[in-house]
Amino acid sequence: MSLLKPNSKTLFHIDFEWWQQNERDWHVFLRSFLCPEHQELFANVEEGELVDWIDPKTAEVKPVDGVQHALISHCAQLPEFVNQRTAMVEAIFRLFLANGNIPMSVEELSQKLEKPASTILRTIAGPRVYRGLRPILSQPSEPA
Repeated sequence: MSLLKPNSKTLFHIDFEWWQQNERDWHVFLRSFLCPEHQELFANVEEGELVDWIDPKTAEVKPVDGVQHALISHCAQLPEFVNQRTAMVEAIFRLFLANGNIPMSVEELSQKLEKPASTILRTIAGPRVYRGLRPILSQPSEPA
């Protein structure tokens, strides 16, 4: 971890490496978010099967887990995926899935979820990692 304390402009994302290192059942957890169509489609697919994903901002091709790809490209785009009744950590996690895990600041999360930025920051910037929600450690420096 960085020695710098995250603030409202710090970019966060789902750290899937954290998931793989800390949660034995991470794949089962992710599968639980699949829509019925993809649950059926992935019922007999082995864990960790990779597909190519193209980052929409950089056009970089990245190998991603097939379940992650289905979540990001389809299931998380469904209107019922995130709603006002969704618990905060769950909503943040789902929001990152819905946006392709593109890093966002606490300010951006606050606007999208209509929750106070200070509450979001206290929740995801503390020493405990919830659902792999972590700050991006190497962020570009801002111009002076």
